[in-house]
Amino acid sequence: MKAAIVFTGSGPIVVMTTFESFVEPRFVEKMEAKGIKKFIAYEVDLDGLRSKYGKHFDIILGDLKQSSDLRVLDYNGHRIFSLFELRTLGAPIYHEP
Repeated sequence: MKAAIVFTGSGPIVVMTTFESFVEPRFVEKMEAKGIKKFIAYEVDLDGLRSKYGKHFDIILGDLKQSSDLRVLDYNGHRIFSLFELRTLGAPIYHEP
């Protein structure tokens, strides 16, 4: 299980996925199905997400299938920017077609 803050053309989202990589072709296909073709992702710690999102995290986690799945945990850019410190994010993962 992985999670990331993903910066898209319309703003940041927080996603959780069962894919091994944020540039894996099947992950990219799922993002494209959501209308996201180009993005910058920053992997985030699952325990940190659990403490920030509480019950909502557990509900989304319970909704993830065992493989080949992607769920959006948060799409409210204002909330994401208030919950995360940008300086603590690791190396960016870039994807563009």
